[in-house]
Amino acid sequence: MQLAQLDDWRRFLKEGDDYLGTAVHAAVKRREVFTPEILYNLAAMAIEKHLMALLMFHGDLADNHTMLDMVRSVERHLPLDPGLRERLLFLDGFQEICDLATYRRKPPSEAELAIILRTAEEVRNFVAARLGRRQ
Repeated sequence: MQLAQLDDWRRFLKEGDDYLGTAVHAAVKRREVFTPEILYNLAAMAIEKHLMALLMFHGDLADNHTMLDMVRSVERHLPLDPGLRERLLFLDGFQEICDLATYRRKPPSEAELAIILRTAEEVRNFVAARLGRRQ
């Protein structure tokens, strides 16, 4: 079956770049304002927007918006490096916000935050390479 690109994939790509840029800049220069929890959320939004851009480029949408759902959706089209896959799934351990009965949040440590930001950059580069863009 031939799938058609969904129109807004470029907007999602730009929004992902913007979220990631904010997270990286804030992690270096604005730590008094941007807590680890806020930086986690900015990085997670960057990852989600980048992966959604890739999926939309392939005419698809994610089944849901946990990292596991995003990973499974991307893997319908492209294989993920096992290490990147593992790091993406690691992000699901910080928040469970989809179900009010199991709602929980865990702020990342500084070491975990460094992994999260590197993962967000790795996702951006993965997506850019598949969309023929250089970062």
